[in-house]
Amino acid sequence: MGRTGPGPVMTAQPGRRLPLRITQLLVGLFLYGIGIAFIVRGEIGAAPWDVLTQGIANHVPLSFGVITILTSVVVLLLWIPLRQKPGVGTLLNALLVGPAADIGLALIPTGQDLWLRICFFVIGLVVLSAATGLYIGTHFGPGPRDGLMTGLHRVTGWRIWIVRTAIEVTVVLIGWLLGGNVGFGTLAFALLVGPLCQYFMRIFAIRIPARDAATA
Repeated sequence: MGRTGPGPVMTAQPGRRLPLRITQLLVGLFLYGIGIAFIVRGEIGAAPWDVLTQGIANHVPLSFGVITILTSVVVLLLWIPLRQKPGVGTLLNALLVGPAADIGLALIPTGQDLWLRICFFVIGLVVLSAATGLYIGTHFGPGPRDGLMTGLHRVTGWRIWIVRTAIEVTVVLIGWLLGGNVGFGTLAFALLVGPLCQYFMRIFAIRIPARDAATA
């Protein structure tokens, strides 16, 4: 099977794009957390992974962000049979997305009118998908959840959006059984996030030197 990374690789001076890659990585991770917060504050059904987080929060005295970090650690264990190798981006994702989501949840108001909550959801879906393209496009390694997605894509040969949708559907069922918030937004997210992520991964992929790409 050929290379499956999001975007072409070209020859360039070593490290020339490193500042751009680091900046894009950090911005992407922060926006990912903000996207999560917008979707949760939409209150029309959380995203599948957040349904799971909410479900777990019903049973343990931990914050949304802390549970997100702990879930990332568990997901990383699933990388082992897929022979996925974590990168700097993987570790930063596991550590930073949860706190960024907590910041967003603290700033975005709750209990808004339906039309505004729908807007929150749409904003969150687009921001989260774009953030996925941003940090995966830096070639520092995918986040725990997206590494699971890309690992299954590599092993099975299925399209990215098919793998992502299958994962989201499975996760939301587990979260629902634990008491997470499932609604119309959950279904919309599960169906739309895969194609959106695939679109933004093409847009934000950074071209890097071939030897750096091999390391990444």
